[in-house]
Amino acid sequence: MRRRTAALFLLNALLLIAPFITRGQQSPHKGVIDLSGKWLFQVDSLDKGVTQKWFTQTLTDHITLPGSMTTNGKGDDITVNTPWTGSIVDSTWFFDPAFSKYRVPGQVKVPFWLQPDKYYKGAAWYQKTVDIPASWKGQHLELFLERCHWETMVWVDDAYAGMQNSLATAHTYDLSAMLTPGRHRITVRVDNRVKDIDVGPNSHSITDHTQGNWNGMAGKLQLQQTPAVYISDVQLYPDIKAKTVTALITAVNSSGHPATAKVTLQAGTPGSSLPPVTVQEPVEKQAVIKVVYPMGQQPALWDEFHPNVYTMNVRLAANDAAADESKVLFGMREFSSNGTQFTINGRPTFLRGTLECAAYPKTGYPPTDTASWMRILRICRSYGLNHLRFHSWCPPEAAFEAADRMGFYLHIECSSWANQGATIGDGKPLDEYIYDESRRIVKAYGNHPSFCMLLYGNEPAGKGHVKYLTGFVEYWKKKDPRRLYSTGAGWPIISEADFNSTPTPRIQRWGEGLKSIINSQPPRADYDWTSIIEKWQHPTVSHEIGQWCVYPDFNEIKQYDGILKAKNFEIFRDQLEKNGLGKLAGDFLYASGKLQVLCYKADIEAALRTPGFGGFQLLGLYDFPGQGTALVGVLNPFWKDKGYVTAAEYSMFCNNVVPLVRLPKMVYLNNESLNVPVEIAQFSAAALKGVTPSWQISNSKGQVLFKGALQKQDIPLGNAIKLGQINADLSTVKTPSRLTLAVAVAGYKNEWDIFVYPATLPATDPQILTTQQLDQKALDVLQAGGKVLLTLKHGSLKADKGGDIAIGFSSIFWNTAWTHQQPPVTLGILCDPAHPALQQFPTQRFSNWQWWDAMSHSNAIKLDEVKKGLQPIVRVIDDWVTARSLGLLFECKVGSGKLLVSGIDLLTNREKRPEARQLLYSLQQYMHTQAFNPKTSVNVAQITGLYE
Repeated sequence: MRRRTAALFLLNALLLIAPFITRGQQSPHKGVIDLSGKWLFQVDSLDKGVTQKWFTQTLTDHITLPGSMTTNGKGDDITVNTPWTGSIVDSTWFFDPAFSKYRVPGQVKVPFWLQPDKYYKGAAWYQKTVDIPASWKGQHLELFLERCHWETMVWVDDAYAGMQNSLATAHTYDLSAMLTPGRHRITVRVDNRVKDIDVGPNSHSITDHTQGNWNGMAGKLQLQQTPAVYISDVQLYPDIKAKTVTALITAVNSSGHPATAKVTLQAGTPGSSLPPVTVQEPVEKQAVIKVVYPMGQQPALWDEFHPNVYTMNVRLAANDAAADESKVLFGMREFSSNGTQFTINGRPTFLRGTLECAAYPKTGYPPTDTASWMRILRICRSYGLNHLRFHSWCPPEAAFEAADRMGFYLHIECSSWANQGATIGDGKPLDEYIYDESRRIVKAYGNHPSFCMLLYGNEPAGKGHVKYLTGFVEYWKKKDPRRLYSTGAGWPIISEADFNSTPTPRIQRWGEGLKSIINSQPPRADYDWTSIIEKWQHPTVSHEIGQWCVYPDFNEIKQYDGILKAKNFEIFRDQLEKNGLGKLAGDFLYASGKLQVLCYKADIEAALRTPGFGGFQLLGLYDFPGQGTALVGVLNPFWKDKGYVTAAEYSMFCNNVVPLVRLPKMVYLNNESLNVPVEIAQFSAAALKGVTPSWQISNSKGQVLFKGALQKQDIPLGNAIKLGQINADLSTVKTPSRLTLAVAVAGYKNEWDIFVYPATLPATDPQILTTQQLDQKALDVLQAGGKVLLTLKHGSLKADKGGDIAIGFSSIFWNTAWTHQQPPVTLGILCDPAHPALQQFPTQRFSNWQWWDAMSHSNAIKLDEVKKGLQPIVRVIDDWVTARSLGLLFECKVGSGKLLVSGIDLLTNREKRPEARQLLYSLQQYMHTQAFNPKTSVNVAQITGLYE
């Protein structure tokens, strides 16, 4: 009876684990056992699995890999006790009971970034039973886990195989001595906690702000078999001048017997192959075999215009054993520099990049398939980019392969952002980890031609970080010449670096607010960064330019059908609806989006105008969902556009060839002439031969008012290349106009809006009283049924009425939560262009350059403080967090009179402010007509209570 019970128990156990057994004969590929599929699983929240030897036991739960605990619905619900950083929010704005449903239990704060369905931080165990075929006896056997998060420990049956903790490369374990033919149990313990190696809580390699601090294994999960004498590594060093590739092949002999390795190399493309080269060398235990391989008389070079990729086939045969083979992608290219500019194969290039911050709401971890990365890079290319910076992380192999095939230049970082206590250069374990991680990255991905730049990580900190990073740069410059090296993204700048990454050259930096160029100076397009970069002798890449925000797209919420949910968007949407503005969400998105694009255009063009500049890295082309919700992209985290700018429109000012003008201002009077230098940033594949640049100026109806052609010429590679000058007499522009200046060169076109107003304006109705306060005279006019235009003096609005709202021309920078209310805290204007009050002040629905003066001389009035539901003529779009109803212009009845209130100071220094003159005239003309007939009655005390 006991034997029968034991047999039944064994049978039930086998039936239980049968789905988790992988057999060698199931793999369609010789030498590989695919480990994807069902695994046994168990959470180790008390961290007792090692001491209790769970590797000797059958785990009790199950999971599907590749994947994470969260993609499998495993982990903890989000509560106050869950160690998810999103549950500890840096904002205290939401204390209203209406938001109680969003609160984490026990908390008064709410998530300000994407919230996972489940969350777990700690150890978890994964287990798989495999059958090793007899043919694998005596071979080299390796466990390959492509993307783990984070630390793994591996056991085979009861034996410990080791620990690995790379965030950037595959975890590989040599299991040759453990996996004899027959059945074995492989147990993997994954721990996603930060331990003695702290790469920084905001590093995008681990942060909850973007991909999430997931626990699991993604990508290829395999047992890989090779002969006992095998290829451990292949590194290829192209030399485009010598037309050769130097191959360093690491051969390992694990057979225990002397061997002679016959190594054959042959490079080729899908359509052709070069002659093979064969060498022989003895391999006792390990040998590095050097082969100089000729690439023929005219090797195809690799760059963004010609992404010519070769495959080097390496075959190693030893004695009479089966041969080992390796196929390595590479490109013939030299990414270098000449003075202050980057070069590709000796030709100057300009980096037009964006950050890739590991935001993947569907899965919570990056894709490991080439198709997904090809899609991302195709989108980037359509917006005129040629460069991708991986902020404090390194992507999987598939990203490099896609970039190789697309001709994209990649900037890679070693998984760290030393902040909030995670410092470098002070002897902590992170110091050695960065070197180890960089060596792993270069070994795994160093052959890819797209791998052009390597840095420690982002924005380093620590008392000794300058000395440490100087050593890091010097180490890699000596070790591997295939790419360029610098310290950290952002800083420090050292003479030993191949290039600078600095936040200085951009139109607004952190902390500048209203002191930035775009907010403090009247609009123009003639400045550049020459004075900033001239003190450096090597290329400069402007660090994280842009950071211009747009209003949330609440239609985006439904796209979050993966493991991360946009609870933050739900909160912002409900706040807007609570304030009675829900119907304006789409208008806010569109209008703020147009302003965002205008800001990005100004940022990018300033970089392109700078002679000898190296390039820029946007933050970003797509939204950053964390750090307080930074809606800085014209694309959402799914790389989809939001409906207010197309790739074709964006690439007019962001491309390999961009016509540019140096406009000294954007607002003119019609007694002036337009005299504008024309130049070009030209970084195409070659010089442009025999082109004739042309220009035209048209009005808002599309009618061409002026046009001309510049001298026919050859245009070399480079920027700040002068093409000629546009001259136009504006005296023929009789009415206030928004004009569009367009310049076209060799099929590339760029455009700028300028505004022209009459130099002389007719007299206005003297019966309309214009004043900066409702004094007794103004009150008498209103009581008598007259008309009053109240234009508040800048700074006179009371704090509780809107005087505490810091507005400016630009969009919000990054977001208000993370920057601690850095101004502006608003997103431009929204209006009806057809409103008769604006008939003489041509405008679109959104902010354009003619609104700079108004936004720089105004306060945003809290309309509900005047009267609940008051509808303005011109609205200011508030930050999505507070979503207040704000206005610049509104009208109302006061007693028997009619009042138009302007939060814009239209009187102070108006003789020097053509926009103020014109807007004031437009409002006065409107008030003279029957169309000025306010319906909303407001008590006079509500108006006089607005200002000091």
